[in-house]
Amino acid sequence: MTDLFQLFAVSAVVMGISQTITRERLFAPFREFMGSKEHWRGYLVSCAYCTSHYVAFVLVPLTGTYPIKVVVGGWVGGVLSWFFSSILLTVIAAFFRVLFWFVDETQGLVRRRQRTEEEETATRRLLRQQAERQVSPAERVESPH
Repeated sequence: MTDLFQLFAVSAVVMGISQTITRERLFAPFREFMGSKEHWRGYLVSCAYCTSHYVAFVLVPLTGTYPIKVVVGGWVGGVLSWFFSSILLTVIAAFFRVLFWFVDETQGLVRRRQRTEEEETATRRLLRQQAERQVSPAERVESPH
């Protein structure tokens, strides 16, 4: 059970780090330095899925998360275990990224809805103020209401 927890925990870390590198303002200068999406180097750090591969390649040996063991022995087996385990973590991280996107998008929808309601309220307020200014003071006094 702890192996399964570690698999999902390290996959979540892979997703979080790759998302941060590819989307957050903190790494924008780095992405620009690498050439943004116009250059192949920049694309490698602007694509969350691409970046998650490199993050997984580093985190698998650092954390010892090898959920896939191959039957081939020696250094070839070690490299294959590392490679396949890294790919598995990347795939799980991609599923986490989709879930994260739905949560983030839902929050974005809530914020957009709130912003729209605030804009509608401000527009009604401005229209009311403009209508009040168009009504002359004499008309306001003569009005029975």
